[in-house]
Amino acid sequence: MIRIMALLLGALAFCAAISPASELLIADRSPRRILTFPKDHGQHPDSQTEWWYFTGNLESEGDRRWGFQLTFFRSAFVEEPARRASAWAVRDLYPAHFAITDIFNHGFFHSELLTRKGPGLAHAAPDDLDVGVRDWRATRRGEEIHISARELDYALDLQLVPLKPVVLHGDAGYSRKGDSEDQASYYYSFTRLKAEGTLTFKGTSYKVAGLAWMDHEFGSSILKEDQSGWDWFSLQLDDGTEVMIFHLRRKDNTFERPHGTYVPREGPAIDLGNERIVISPKGSWTSPKTKAVYPSGWIVEIPGQDIRLEVVPAIEAQELASGSSIGIIYWEGAVTVRGVRGRNKVAGRGYAELTGYAHPMEGLL
Repeated sequence: MIRIMALLLGALAFCAAISPASELLIADRSPRRILTFPKDHGQHPDSQTEWWYFTGNLESEGDRRWGFQLTFFRSAFVEEPARRASAWAVRDLYPAHFAITDIFNHGFFHSELLTRKGPGLAHAAPDDLDVGVRDWRATRRGEEIHISARELDYALDLQLVPLKPVVLHGDAGYSRKGDSEDQASYYYSFTRLKAEGTLTFKGTSYKVAGLAWMDHEFGSSILKEDQSGWDWFSLQLDDGTEVMIFHLRRKDNTFERPHGTYVPREGPAIDLGNERIVISPKGSWTSPKTKAVYPSGWIVEIPGQDIRLEVVPAIEAQELASGSSIGIIYWEGAVTVRGVRGRNKVAGRGYAELTGYAHPMEGLL
């Protein structure tokens, strides 16, 4: 997906307030590169915006179902700090977001952090996956990825094991984001991760297992000023395949051409950039807190792959509206899937992200 979360906008606004006028935003260089691992699991300081994104659907005893999100961002807003910058000079800010959905009881918890880079505050390794904001962490240990977060009476501690090789979206990881040729990022995913560990909700801990998805994306030219937001979907089907699709929405409420990737059960991923993709909303949901109106339920059609899916929110109330000084509002949550691929019925689960419905993103990404 476009997988940038709205918190980065708040980070940039915060940066603008504290940055000296002589320091400039990083220019979009869009260098073509060959992604190599494990190095490209690490940070990319030549990019203005970067994020490591984990979502998933889990189960515990008693057929209880859960969704989760844990996301780390690095937002650079100057080329380099001033030569005589004080100890408080900031080049990189690290927003982070943590959310759990209790599907059985229609419960939803979310929290956010925002801090500068520094010991005990935030970090991202340059040569492998090791990123953290305060005590929220994501670290690769051999073939496993360990993620953890705790806030109040809510926590997540999971071991993630890739069941498929890394997927490079777009052209070998160079992912077009819109109609403009220079609007792109580098983007790869682990589309099927076995997840096991513990989840704590309202002070009660559960042993959980299920599937997770990881995105890592970085770039400096992602959202244009005439675009208000995006709809993004990551879908894991029970036939062993995955679908990632997204489309950007203009401020006049029209959508640009969708992009995506289809990952078969075996073999290389298929870029859907040249295929016709149709994303049709079925209904809407109005947030009782913010009054924002979001699409709720979709029909997704990919005729070239003979796929037709119905995507439904696991619960409707998965809006992230913290009321903090960051002030960004969007919808991100677990979804269920059913439909057909060819002549075969399929079902599955996934995640969706909807931005720009409560307010436009103002072209800052």
